[in-house]
Amino acid sequence: MAVNVPGVIVMVVFYLLVLGTGIWASFKSRRKQKRTGATGMEMVLLGNRSINLVVGVFTMTATWIGGGVIVGSVEMMYTPSMGLTRVLFVFLSFSSTFIIGGLLFVKPMRELNCVTMLDSFRIKYGKVIMAGMSLLSLFIDLIWLPGTLTGLGGTMSVVLDLPFSLCIWISAAVVIIYTLMGGLYSVAYTDVIQLVLIFTGLSICVPFVMTSPHTLDISQTLMNNTLNAPWIGQPELKKIWIMIDNFLFFALGGLAYQSFHQRTLSASSTASAKISCFAAAFLMLMFSIPPVLIGAAAASTDWNQTTYGSPSPYERGEAALALPIVLQHLTPSFISIVGIGCIAAAVMSSADSALLSAASVFTTNIYKNILRPKASDRECQRVVWASVVVVGVAGTSLTMLNKGIVVFWYLGNGITYTVIFPEFLCVLFFNISNGYGALMGVLVGSALILLIGDPILGLEPVLHFPGCTLEDGVYVQYAPVKTISMLSTIAAILLFSYLASVLFNKGVLPEKWDVFKVKAQHSPVPLSPVGGAIEEEENEEMNVNSSQS
Repeated sequence: MAVNVPGVIVMVVFYLLVLGTGIWASFKSRRKQKRTGATGMEMVLLGNRSINLVVGVFTMTATWIGGGVIVGSVEMMYTPSMGLTRVLFVFLSFSSTFIIGGLLFVKPMRELNCVTMLDSFRIKYGKVIMAGMSLLSLFIDLIWLPGTLTGLGGTMSVVLDLPFSLCIWISAAVVIIYTLMGGLYSVAYTDVIQLVLIFTGLSICVPFVMTSPHTLDISQTLMNNTLNAPWIGQPELKKIWIMIDNFLFFALGGLAYQSFHQRTLSASSTASAKISCFAAAFLMLMFSIPPVLIGAAAASTDWNQTTYGSPSPYERGEAALALPIVLQHLTPSFISIVGIGCIAAAVMSSADSALLSAASVFTTNIYKNILRPKASDRECQRVVWASVVVVGVAGTSLTMLNKGIVVFWYLGNGITYTVIFPEFLCVLFFNISNGYGALMGVLVGSALILLIGDPILGLEPVLHFPGCTLEDGVYVQYAPVKTISMLSTIAAILLFSYLASVLFNKGVLPEKWDVFKVKAQHSPVPLSPVGGAIEEEENEEMNVNSSQS
């Protein structure tokens, strides 16, 4: 098949539109910085904490509506063992992330006046634990990037007949350029354009897919085994705990992503941050409609009658390419190009978030706090730019591993749900937690990820929970093992924090061994904002001087 020249031209125009928006936003950012006198780092990483409500809603939603979500949702809809049941659980869990975050996490994080979510670990535990958690966060962002880029590469290579790697590297280059130029301002304003393009473009594609002469009425195939398996999926009562486990896995795991908190911290007010979370929860459900309909149409199509031919994509092992195959064989060529533009927009809206998130964590929590505490604002800006390029190149290179999108999803969320979320929960809401508990939490959580196993990740379980059975040569854990692991991590953090506090405060262990300084914490105290510790020390000195005089 020859290169789709009209499609390539349209994609070039689309990329120029997005890049132009990012460049315009970068100039807007610089003008505002001069007008307000904000530091370069505050402007690049948090938009001077002045992102308005409308832009905040768009950028919050766009962060989650990535290429992996769009392409992966169609894949799940088309896969008989998943179907509508699994897709609804995923989107409901994403919406729950925004609701829980708005209700519980926005206010304490903004009161701390953090730059990144990892600052809370520095305030309470010190730099050592913060450094470890920062490295985990960087790893999450690094593997998030190929997960979303893979969806675009597969789609463009199928529809435009361009090499997979070329499609991915061009898209990554555009994202890197506008993220470098304007930081959060460019990311946020391009998210507005991208989100509009995603919804309108997919909505245009849906009628053409649904009315294809080769596609049956999806209401007839919802629960009937006609051309393919019913697209409602195969919900079984024995899998209810697995479904609940996966729901919590996505809902709570999403709260441990720096990109989420970067949006809430950049909002112009706490009320604006909360409203943007609740609005994003609604929009998330609305954006699930087009992928669901397209996936249902794919499961209702007689592929033998299409130009794709027989056997079906599922039988060929190409379920992961369900969306580009549908666009290529069930819609006119100009409509398939529109669909590609939607996926490209979705990819960029998440890829830029991952880049900026990783750059924020490395520059603020590792470079500025550990490697170069006296680094100037200008020097830190250069580090942000270098970090964006390095993470972008490294993350894009990982797409050559040709792993499935769903695998990247589960690997990233597995770490955030089992390790980072429990740590983050304890550092904000449990005053008893300390550095020793946090360290044991990382060890326990990491060990449990490996021990419980996961068929999607290709890990055989070592710990067999009740209900674990061998099916088709693969062990299946029917217990909510991810949630059990997450709760075990929380229990380990709190238990070892309490034990360490007792052992040092009772004198059982010598004070010289107290590397995390819990000896002084006779009674737990709440977290203070960034700089709060310095102010407290100054107040104590003033009180001492007053008493002496």
